[in-house]
Amino acid sequence: MVNTGDTAWILTSAALVLLMTPGLALFYGGMVRAKSVLNMMMMSFGALALISVLWVLYGYSVAFGDDVGAGLLGDPAEFFGLSGLMEDTTTEAGGLPVMAFVGFQAVFAIITVALISGAIADRAKFGSWMVFAGIWATIVYFPVAHWVFAFDGDEVTGGWIANDLRAIDFAGGTAVHINAGAAGLALALVLGKRRGFGRDPMRPHNLPLVMIGAGLLWFGWFGFNAGSALAANNTASVAWVNTLAATAAAVLGWLLIEKIRDGHATSLGAASGVVAGLVAITPACSAVSPIGALVVGVIAGVLCALAVGLKFKLGYDDSLDVVGVHLVGGLWGTIAIGFLATAEAPAAVDGLFYGGGVDQLWRQVVGALAVLAFSFVVTLIIGFAIQKTIGFRLTEDDEVTGIDTVVHAESGYDFASLGGGGSTAPLGGQARAEARNTEGSRA
Repeated sequence: MVNTGDTAWILTSAALVLLMTPGLALFYGGMVRAKSVLNMMMMSFGALALISVLWVLYGYSVAFGDDVGAGLLGDPAEFFGLSGLMEDTTTEAGGLPVMAFVGFQAVFAIITVALISGAIADRAKFGSWMVFAGIWATIVYFPVAHWVFAFDGDEVTGGWIANDLRAIDFAGGTAVHINAGAAGLALALVLGKRRGFGRDPMRPHNLPLVMIGAGLLWFGWFGFNAGSALAANNTASVAWVNTLAATAAAVLGWLLIEKIRDGHATSLGAASGVVAGLVAITPACSAVSPIGALVVGVIAGVLCALAVGLKFKLGYDDSLDVVGVHLVGGLWGTIAIGFLATAEAPAAVDGLFYGGGVDQLWRQVVGALAVLAFSFVVTLIIGFAIQKTIGFRLTEDDEVTGIDTVVHAESGYDFASLGGGGSTAPLGGQARAEARNTEGSRA
């Protein structure tokens, strides 16, 4: 029998998580230069459209179908086109329609792909990005979701991390954030540095957009974490409070580092701290106490604030700090469970600091590193294959002119029209040349 309360909560949570992708588009869009804002947002919206279709066709089946590969992937034909799932059936947990679970997991797949785009801002062809998104979701995200989220049932065998390794990942520290962060690093290496990286100013062009995006991400993340309880119950309540606590602590941790290091606490730092805290508490929100959540959050804010500078020291161009925030934050949050988990929390496991020894810690480390290695290596292969065939990176001239104009024939800000005689038509050759000559001027 359908539990209408739980069903309402899960469908609401799914809508909240779906809103996170437009929120991410605003967050990323504000962080790039004015000439790239539309492309940056389009990469998120493109992922939303494409992954939704693939999820219906075979993505759900690969992620949650009966295992066909020693815990590595589900049967892609079992629920092809979501066949057989529209009947009035509920999940094994009881009371939740299967299609509600299908919808909830779909939005996780969408935002995971969209997250990667921040690592390659300003320089990737949109068509090539869409090809990459489809391939990556198919051979990386869907199988990894099976590893982490598909639990054994009476009539189904799930993934190896969830059932054999028994690492805790409540809402996607491995499958979403480590996965996307490792992929972002791989793509940044494949595409190379932006023209002028480390030399020219590449400041965010619209910080209010960044703040709005961060606010929408924080709002939607309550569906991301508390919704992963798959019921309107105590576990969801604990996850909700822990999500609030960790995120707030992470903002303070990030701002403190900025103040000590740079002398200023910035709005960009506050927005970035929000995301760092959300990332870190995602896997741990059912396993730690509220005090543990504060510790997870403040350390995430400090670690990620320090990690975003690694790209300059190590020489890779992760444009919007997907590595520094999602990979580092996801690793910390996943491994922190091994230290800070308490049996009083819904996950009912003690970590090292609560007398549990290293048993849960080694499981968390193995799960995190397995996803990192798999995602990084496979993404490198996919990225190089696309670059060598259809090409992934823009030409230098097109990058200087601006990807919005070149690829989408649009501009995010049509200032000329304010004077009454402006045109929204694509830039002609002379105007493009003028744009190249004024490359040093940033919006």
